Amino acid sequence: QVQLVESGGGSVQPGGSLRLSCAASGIFAKIINMGWWRQAPGKERALVGIVLSSGTTNYADSVKGRFTISRDNTKNTLSLQMRSLRPEDTAVYYCNAYIEERGRAVSYWGQGTQVTVSS
Repeated sequence: QVQLVESGGGSVQPGGSLRLSCAASGIFAKIINMGWWRQAPGKERALVGIVLSSGTTNYADSVKGRFTISRDNTKNTLSLQMRSLRPEDTAVYYCNAYIEERGRAVSYWGQGTQVTVSS
């Protein structure tokens, strides 16, 4: 069974920084894509950033220039460095990974970690 465990959430004032981490554990052949999503109260879950298997990164327009996503394939970890945080960044942040299982790409989600930006 594959597990994704996030850490690093918390409360911060506007303009502050936080770093989120996600670690994948279990028995699997290959992680294809890994990404961060977030869900604010009353809103749908939305993509924050993703690292493709090629190493290419894509970000939501709202976080470009402020957030940096990075992946360590040797440790099966994913990080999200968040800077210049805004109140609208407040949400539960989820780690997502597409993992190859018996020739298929299976999606897994972490349990989520709360990020609150408030003065």
